[in-house]
Amino acid sequence: MKIDVLTLFPAMFAGPLDESIIKRARADGLLDLAIHSLRDYTHDRHRTVDDKPFGGGPGMLLKPEPIFEAVEQIARDHTRVLLLTPAGRPFSQAVARELARQPHLLLICGSYEGFDERVREALADDELSIGDYVLTNGALPAMVVIDAVTRLLPGVLGDDESSHDESFSHGLLEYPQYTRPADFRGMKVPEVLLSGNHAEIEKWRLEQAKKRTTERRPGLTNGQRGDGVLG
Repeated sequence: MKIDVLTLFPAMFAGPLDESIIKRARADGLLDLAIHSLRDYTHDRHRTVDDKPFGGGPGMLLKPEPIFEAVEQIARDHTRVLLLTPAGRPFSQAVARELARQPHLLLICGSYEGFDERVREALADDELSIGDYVLTNGALPAMVVIDAVTRLLPGVLGDDESSHDESFSHGLLEYPQYTRPADFRGMKVPEVLLSGNHAEIEKWRLEQAKKRTTERRPGLTNGQRGDGVLG
């Protein structure tokens, strides 16, 4: 998969995307990731990317010219262009699976008071939000999307079954997990997990996943979209 990111703050991506699973995916050629500075697509002396909104109001808006030029240079016929914005649809595990099937994503990070509306109307295939809260810019949401999508790519986790039983994979939170020692300071691992009876273990895990989901995220068991929220 190829992912391009258009941002005002490319340096923010250097640490998180050069470690762990993302680093291995890039090294193995499973993820082709490129970070682009929006200012590289400006042509004035001050490399201006924003301006005051028509009609007045607080803050500044990202201008259409550099974004249009960047998308026209980076995107191809099969590219899915995504805006990271609080006005987007909720990002979820289901959306991550949807995006993981795409060959090329172009993530455009919002900043200031957002985008000139013509960017939304003419360029965006989709808009995503990772939560109902306000962040300084769209760099962190872009990293969240990249991480969630990358781990779903075939071969990235080594054992592709690893992503199948994670939280939200089946509309449930993940069941409790334990490792050695079996007794730690009087806190014991449930006997069923030590029994070797795989049918009973699977039954217990499903029951615990349902119980945890009902207690912590009742919206999931009520048929609501719970495999992720807005940002």
